[in-house]
Amino acid sequence: MVALAPVASQPDPLEGWSLPAWTYDDPDFFRAEQEKVFAASWQVVCHVSDVPGQGDWHALEFLGESIIVVRGEDGQVRAFTNVCRHRGSRIVDGASGCAKKLVCPYHAWTYSLDGRLTGVPQKSDYPGLDTSRHGLTLVDMEIWRGFIFIRLAGGGPSVADMMAPYDAQVEPYRFEDLRALGRVTLRPRPVNWKNVADNYSDGLHIPVAHPGLTRLFGRSYGVEAEAEVDRMWGDLVERPSANWSERLYQTLLPSVPHLPEANQKRWLYFKLWPNVAFDIYPDQVDFMQFLPISPTETLIREISYVLPDDRREMKAARYLNWRINREVNAEDTALIARVQDGMRSRSFSIGPLGESEVCLRSFCRRMRALIPEARREERPAAGWS
Repeated sequence: MVALAPVASQPDPLEGWSLPAWTYDDPDFFRAEQEKVFAASWQVVCHVSDVPGQGDWHALEFLGESIIVVRGEDGQVRAFTNVCRHRGSRIVDGASGCAKKLVCPYHAWTYSLDGRLTGVPQKSDYPGLDTSRHGLTLVDMEIWRGFIFIRLAGGGPSVADMMAPYDAQVEPYRFEDLRALGRVTLRPRPVNWKNVADNYSDGLHIPVAHPGLTRLFGRSYGVEAEAEVDRMWGDLVERPSANWSERLYQTLLPSVPHLPEANQKRWLYFKLWPNVAFDIYPDQVDFMQFLPISPTETLIREISYVLPDDRREMKAARYLNWRINREVNAEDTALIARVQDGMRSRSFSIGPLGESEVCLRSFCRRMRALIPEARREERPAAGWS
């Protein structure tokens, strides 16, 4: 089938249809996504509370780049590529650490915490070297409500602009005061990143494939799509669940004084374009990121954040939340694997999207606009990207 192009002032013939299956495993499409979707996308590295002191740093591996955010002597947080300007060596290893200075382990070129090149062994060997022009390369960074975001290429709205339609809903949760609960977890999945993103914003599968969430929410689960953000939500029902973890969570979850009454029993979800998600509960906030590794590999990066609260009921609620969502995650893992496997069938190309599937429709519409080859039902010849 040839690509279907929209006609000016007429409905797009592909509105209401999914992306073609070949886009979920095609190397050329994956390369196009890296440049047209992800290079200018905002990615979370950590929370400001994760780098509280001078020299504290956190790293993110993304699209073959290693990015570090570090707090300087002046108290400011900055983001740099983790690359020495001498021979391109990585400077720091691991996910986090603390350093008085950033010293390359290859030739000991040394950088201050604000990125300036301050030490060059045998400097006389480089008579024309202007050290002021060879500091660490800055990366675009934004701190939104305490979370540190970076992007590799400029352009597009800020995180604050993206979340503007929902800023009033997020404000009561005091994101700026959050602290990490546990550590970052990395969960590899043998699926295309879009299958993870599609599943996250899909509301139709909740009553079918998540019996626990259905017991908790009843019929209250809803979805909506803004230009840059998907929002999903569900309100806990009063009817006690037959599952003991869910029933205890319903019973023990204490009142949270800083939240409005409508949010005391609400589970709220946001997915920021294209692959960053926040699960917001009365008891905690879970951050999740779907990092593309290859056409058929995704790394789910996640961690929970909480506000200080020593109440026994709150500690119990957080544990029960983890138990409930551990089962939800296992169900979703099986679901996305089934979809990835099924998309390999020559019998499947594109599927219809219902009018209520507003988040998936919005996602497909934007992907087709960014990568017009997504309008082709059949896989193009290799090398098109």
